[in-house]
Amino acid sequence: ADIVVPPAGRDPTRSRPPSLPGASAPRPAMGLFFELLGSVVILAVCVGACWGIGYDPVGNQIPGDNGPVAVYAAMVAVGIQWIVFVPSFAAGTEKFYDLTGSITYTLVAVATLLYRVLYSNPGAANNVRPIVSTALVIVWAARLGSFLVRRIFRDGKDGRFDEIKTSFALFLRAWTAQGMWVTLTLLSVLTINTTAIEVPLGPADYVGWAVWLIGFLLEAIADEQKKAFAKLRTGKWIEVGLWRYSRHPNYFGEMTLWVGQFIVGISVYRGAQWIAVLSPLFVIFLISKISGLPMLEKRADDKWGSDPEYRRYKKTVSVLVPWFRRDPGAEYDQHESDPGS
Repeated sequence: ADIVVPPAGRDPTRSRPPSLPGASAPRPAMGLFFELLGSVVILAVCVGACWGIGYDPVGNQIPGDNGPVAVYAAMVAVGIQWIVFVPSFAAGTEKFYDLTGSITYTLVAVATLLYRVLYSNPGAANNVRPIVSTALVIVWAARLGSFLVRRIFRDGKDGRFDEIKTSFALFLRAWTAQGMWVTLTLLSVLTINTTAIEVPLGPADYVGWAVWLIGFLLEAIADEQKKAFAKLRTGKWIEVGLWRYSRHPNYFGEMTLWVGQFIVGISVYRGAQWIAVLSPLFVIFLISKISGLPMLEKRADDKWGSDPEYRRYKKTVSVLVPWFRRDPGAEYDQHESDPGS
């Protein structure tokens, strides 16, 4: 689906759940049917992915042949969105959208962890793995949630929803898409929390946690640097600190920390559980192709594309991975007249 691009005044610094465009005008019955069908398809994708990581015998099951724990986690993730959608649609507000997503991350991760340590795998020595991985989700979600909540209540609205929050089907689909965002991003952690495979801690765990920490620090430091720079109101692009070596170091940090969570689970993945690789791949795709880099790069080009110094900056600084600054040299001279290069 297409993604609603926020108005120029907004400056998202995270991977964001997909939101979907539309208009408030009444729709033909067939159009409404397909819009509602979109929510059903999204739910099916979430359930299918979680069946892949939770099928018997590799995943823990609900007693009485009632299916994988992971599948119930997916339904809870989407169900929470639907519950909060009802009063939000009635009030015509999107203020609780991002907060609900952040809370859902924590609730789903904690619920699957508690089921494991209290019921399915009590006392297991290697419960350290799911405990640590869940704690990392809580830390990440708390930071993300606090940032997004402060922003929505400061701005009063989220421009992504201007045209869809009056449409029941489209607004519902946006909330359902957030459930998919939570579910697919958490696939690695859900696998770790619901696996029936008992594997001692090993090198992959420590490597994964180290990668997560590197990503988290990159994101946190980059965001603080950008916040401090914004207060200067220079009207220019940021080119200090980590931003001197990457045009989007916070996004690189976000990608990196979810790669770290995937690495932690390498020792427990069996068979179809390797579908957990969708976790980092989904985050990377969302940021690099949908709601992250393309949007901000286009906005920057529209704002500063005619400035030779900005074009030199683009030739010099890596778009994503922090790296040594390039010498624009002859390449800059050759393309100076082309702002899009």
